Amino acid sequence: MAVIPCHCYRTVASDKPYLSGHNLRHRAPFPSSSVSFRRRISCVASPAVTQKVALKDFLHIDDFDKDTILKMLDRAIEVKALLKSGDRSFRPFEGKTMSMIFTKPSMRTRVSFETGFSLLGGHAIYLGPDDIQMGKREETRDIARVLCRYNDIIMARVFAHQDILDLAKYATVPVINGLTDYNHPCQIMADALTMIEHIGRFEGTKVVYVGDGNNIVHSWLLMASVIPFHFVCACPKGFEPDAKTVEKARKAGISKIEITNDPKEAVKGADVVYSDVWASMGQKEEAEHRRQVFKGFQVNKDLMEMAGSKAFFMHCLPAERGVEVTDEVIEAPNSIVFPQAENRMHAQNAIMLHVLGK
Repeated sequence: MAVIPCHCYRTVASDKPYLSGHNLRHRAPFPSSSVSFRRRISCVASPAVTQKVALKDFLHIDDFDKDTILKMLDRAIEVKALLKSGDRSFRPFEGKTMSMIFTKPSMRTRVSFETGFSLLGGHAIYLGPDDIQMGKREETRDIARVLCRYNDIIMARVFAHQDILDLAKYATVPVINGLTDYNHPCQIMADALTMIEHIGRFEGTKVVYVGDGNNIVHSWLLMASVIPFHFVCACPKGFEPDAKTVEKARKAGISKIEITNDPKEAVKGADVVYSDVWASMGQKEEAEHRRQVFKGFQVNKDLMEMAGSKAFFMHCLPAERGVEVTDEVIEAPNSIVFPQAENRMHAQNAIMLHVLGK
């Protein structure tokens, strides 16, 4: 068989005001290879002609339209039911491997991804902070170009959002955002799945987040840019979410968006009251100061009563019981934090199935 030069590009347009131009993903063509390709990437006969390959990374919720998000959620429900039945015959990831990069530790992210990928036939490889030392021992772009030659998919849980953008830019396999300091899209997909199961719907609900305007809030705002619902963030002054992300969600004109400093007023009529730690990883030195500033933003029995009897409590975990939420609330019958944690795996299974075209 004659060797045909392969010129493969990956291009993705971006309309995100919070991402600078140099973050837009693109790559130069691969050099001609001395071996023929028999993979899904097709090669063209003429060096003068290029073929664009659709990029299917999962980096931000609003990279996808409403129909695609809802289809992924439907798929999550379908595959969850199959796994719950004990049926292990569905193995779409048979023979596939995934690198899991962690620059910050996590129980739920590691176990949910590794277990889910394994249950569906694949093999996941954990790479901890000391295994790679991304950006220190080796540049992110080099790591991306090496791992994609070994693996079919890459998942990364990192601090800097630029790291996940660089991985996606230089890798030729799908990259999944397992969390960055900017956003946490897998968590919000799990949250939406949990709401569908317990409330019966996601669209048209009222979600009230009480606490720091962090990466969870940014992901809720990006979801509100795609799916219509009422989102409220109640946070202390000076701890509001990224202004450009709030503006983007409002400009989308799809959901009602409110940013307030009054949690008691905010929770009225909520379907979900949502909380997270007040000091995330990398902010622990601020923990004591934040405890003072966030007084009045604890989710307790009184606040849940103000929300109303239909309100569920959600938390992305880990929780600091007695700080942002009381033990009484997290253990109450209307707390769905543990089904929510379980759904990380099922939502992520659907995401992996989508980006791998299964």
